[in-house]
Amino acid sequence: MRLSTLKHRCVSLAGLKGIIGPILLSAIAVVLVLSGCAKLPDNSGRSTSFALKPDETTKLYRETAKVLGPDPVENGYLLLGNGLDAFVARAVLANLAEKSIDAQYYLLHDDTVGRLFVDQLLKAADRGVRVRLLVDDMDLEGRELGSAVLDSHPHIEVRLFNPFGRNTARVFQFISGFGTLTRRAHNKSFTVDSIATIVGGRNIGNEYFVADPDMAFLDLDVLAVGPAAALVAGSFDLYWNHELSFPISRLIETPPAPEVVKRKTADFKDYIEQQHDTVYYKELTESRLAMALKGFEAEMVKGRGEGHVVWDHPDKLLEYGEKSNLLLADLMPYFEETREELLIVSPYFVPGGGALDFFKKLRDRGVRIVVITNSLSSTDVSVVHAGYANYRRRLLKMGVELYELNQNLAAENVDNKSGKFYQSKASLHAKCFVIDRRQTFIGSLNLDPRSVIENTEIGIVIDAEEIARPLAEAIIGKIDQFAFRLELKPGYDKTSYLVWHGLVDGKQRTLTVEPYTSFWQRFMVGLMRMLPIESQI
Repeated sequence: MRLSTLKHRCVSLAGLKGIIGPILLSAIAVVLVLSGCAKLPDNSGRSTSFALKPDETTKLYRETAKVLGPDPVENGYLLLGNGLDAFVARAVLANLAEKSIDAQYYLLHDDTVGRLFVDQLLKAADRGVRVRLLVDDMDLEGRELGSAVLDSHPHIEVRLFNPFGRNTARVFQFISGFGTLTRRAHNKSFTVDSIATIVGGRNIGNEYFVADPDMAFLDLDVLAVGPAAALVAGSFDLYWNHELSFPISRLIETPPAPEVVKRKTADFKDYIEQQHDTVYYKELTESRLAMALKGFEAEMVKGRGEGHVVWDHPDKLLEYGEKSNLLLADLMPYFEETREELLIVSPYFVPGGGALDFFKKLRDRGVRIVVITNSLSSTDVSVVHAGYANYRRRLLKMGVELYELNQNLAAENVDNKSGKFYQSKASLHAKCFVIDRRQTFIGSLNLDPRSVIENTEIGIVIDAEEIARPLAEAIIGKIDQFAFRLELKPGYDKTSYLVWHGLVDGKQRTLTVEPYTSFWQRFMVGLMRMLPIESQI
């Protein structure tokens, strides 16, 4: 932090002394001084690199040509709703990679799935495949050494996006860097040989791939082969070469010594070997999808056109309020053209006044709007539910159909092949919109201020009724089996109250309080609803 900036902040604090008191003033001053010590290295001389062009000699290209033709102008799509399938698809693509893997994620956990994922990258790199791994720094505190060891492989390069300083506690940086460090790259993509890509809602971690016994995120990705993959690779390049993208080698004081690399690599391989006899690993290797993708026999749906890949420009994190950088601007024409039905699946749903006005226009045209989001019991971020709760009555009054996930039924029906994995709690994490059962958006975008305004996102619009119609029918046709339907009931003296209709212990019930919640949960959310924090959730 510049000395002049620190002095300016201290002068401003002095003016508030009589209002907030000396104790609070001292605490804030300490935070500013400590956060002012946070430093990042010079990043101006970083190298640049770009996605490789699709190569006609690769197996992926040849197999794609069998499906789409020798010079594809359309894409083939395969939805990945099952967690096991979603991991298998990534593993099989990594195994088929011959030229390049470009992977970008918001979270990459150091757990079983995270390590199995890294193992696939290492195996590809050992074959000479160029691997570029770009991860937002939100989840990597204390894991610099492991990242540097991975980066030491001659065919792997690791970069962290919008990193925190390594010499100051993050809590202080969050406070002083509010509006910069609080804004993150939420993108998720996995692209192989610039001809096959997976985009969607999943981070890399146990809970996203049916490997966590306590939590299952209900999620959705799409595998696309064809021109869309090159477009996703192009978006990756923007982030990879951006000024906020720091090579891990610049964020550590000294590179790991050869003996450290050797020891850490051996420990990692031992861990992977120990997974071979686990139920989860066997399910992955025995998956029917794994067999089908290896022979490229999985049935893929053709979409019309090259596919509309949409993403936020990384400058969005630097230029707050610049609407030309917003992914939502590219999506709005699709929403505006809705004629009959708009299905929204968003785990975090805080529409804001602008979206309310837009929904009202659609409803005035007779468009059916169905929204599926998390309930208070199923959400993993209660403060977001507080923001959403402020809009429920207005949405219901204008005729929007609201559904909230029934965590118990959803947990019981987590889709897996063996039935051996049982999650005690399910939480919605998929982000998709279906327009007139003809077009489908799948990506990382939630309909809340954090996704729309603060973070960066990516997704793809698929113009294929063969995907949109079955997806909408499957969701809406079974919605009573996994969600509560909200209704606004008239009360006394022109008041109204909310009720939840859904299955409880196998029987249809109508509840007058949020399902499966305690008094204290509802009380705390009630307090949060009064806080002016909507722009940050």
